[in-house]
Amino acid sequence: MGDYQNKRTDSVKVREKLDHPVIDGDGHIIESRFVLPDFLNQIGGPDLAERFQKEMATARPGRPKNLFWSAHTGKGTIDRVTTMLPRLYAQRIEEAGIDFCTLFSTMGFRVQTLHDDELRQAGCRALNMMYADMFKDVSDKMTPAALIPMVTPEEAVAELEFACGELGLKAAFIAGEVLRPIPAVEAVAPQLNDSVRHYTSIGIDSPYDYDPFWAKCVELKVAPATHAFNYTGTHASPTSYLYNRLGYFATSGFAAARSFFISGITRRFPELNIGFLEGGVWWGVALFNDLVEFWEKRNVNALLERHDPANVDLGLMEEMYRRYGNDYMTAERFMENKDFFTRDGRTQPGEVPDFVDEWKNLDMEKAEDLLELYIKPFYFGCEADDAMNYTAFNAKANAFGAKLNAMFSSDLGHWDVVDFGDVLEETHEAVDKGLMTDEDFKDFVFTNPATYMTRMNPDYFKGTCVEGEVAKMMKETGEAA
Repeated sequence: MGDYQNKRTDSVKVREKLDHPVIDGDGHIIESRFVLPDFLNQIGGPDLAERFQKEMATARPGRPKNLFWSAHTGKGTIDRVTTMLPRLYAQRIEEAGIDFCTLFSTMGFRVQTLHDDELRQAGCRALNMMYADMFKDVSDKMTPAALIPMVTPEEAVAELEFACGELGLKAAFIAGEVLRPIPAVEAVAPQLNDSVRHYTSIGIDSPYDYDPFWAKCVELKVAPATHAFNYTGTHASPTSYLYNRLGYFATSGFAAARSFFISGITRRFPELNIGFLEGGVWWGVALFNDLVEFWEKRNVNALLERHDPANVDLGLMEEMYRRYGNDYMTAERFMENKDFFTRDGRTQPGEVPDFVDEWKNLDMEKAEDLLELYIKPFYFGCEADDAMNYTAFNAKANAFGAKLNAMFSSDLGHWDVVDFGDVLEETHEAVDKGLMTDEDFKDFVFTNPATYMTRMNPDYFKGTCVEGEVAKMMKETGEAA
């Protein structure tokens, strides 16, 4: 049998008409699991490798039994094996109409949530070592993202330094939320920890300060991306993968973005770009416009002007009770309980509590500040067949005429990509329907996924097949130094 021959697909035909490259912000690796013990052995010997394999084979409580049938198996044999073999993968992304691709782990979804600290950290390190070795010969066409454990900032920093500082990986796959024991349960019944863990933020209300991790991302010039995995969390079904999967990546990304934004990460680290992968962009559009509206009505000055209990007109209220009350809603009873309307029980009259200003971490002065604090640093991974991708570019509907940083993300390697050859062609349907302009499409498949990386690391695409076109884009947009 000879070498595999690429097909001239509909996506190839779309790519041939473009005057710019196509950069995939989120393809996937399907790991050859039988290879991983080779790298685990280097870290901790055969005992560690055996413990890791046993843990990975253990069923998770409440996990839908049909999850395996949601993987990329069956008739799509050539596509499955392609995402396991880097040289074939690098050749075949052309069938999808793609020039260059950043790839994310599949095993990593599970590895990041392992409860055993040693196994979680060793598993991430072994996968990163394996990825660095696997993809070193195809770095002109694709690059793997480092898998970063996020249970503590210390382990996150350590693995980022190793994977990106020593192995030379250029992107980072993080968890936007962390699965932790519930303190009240752990205090009285620690044996129940694995059954009742819950997802907690790494931004607002986190038990840890993750600023050292964000600072390390800036130092190492690595743009982190969250990629959700929660099939046993809030509102989960133990029987239906479909129920758990519908909208989950969006709701998880929504929670992570709210957390990162409100906790002031984008204010403290203005150089930082953060990606939210696979959930699409429509929720990011909703969040942006909600933030504008909430700022207008709930910034501290607006609250003090409109809602300060000290401004209640008790005389007016007493008069209205007297005129329109009844036998049990009397003016006298109102006046006996008037403190309820002028104090909230936590503050003295005229005192402004610090919890009133929920924007204090952002140092905002006006709603337009959201363009710098939200629009600029947040990037949204959108699958090719997502019908809502165009919402990112709907400047007529978005506040201040904003366009969000939506970036093409193929999801190659997973069940929802039925055929490699459909990917770019499906994405281009938004242009064919008049929902995106050609310029919007260029931003979607090239400028935004390129800028996501180059705003932090101008050399991200150095030595790749798109180096020249990215350098030209950076010069045109003023990014180049």
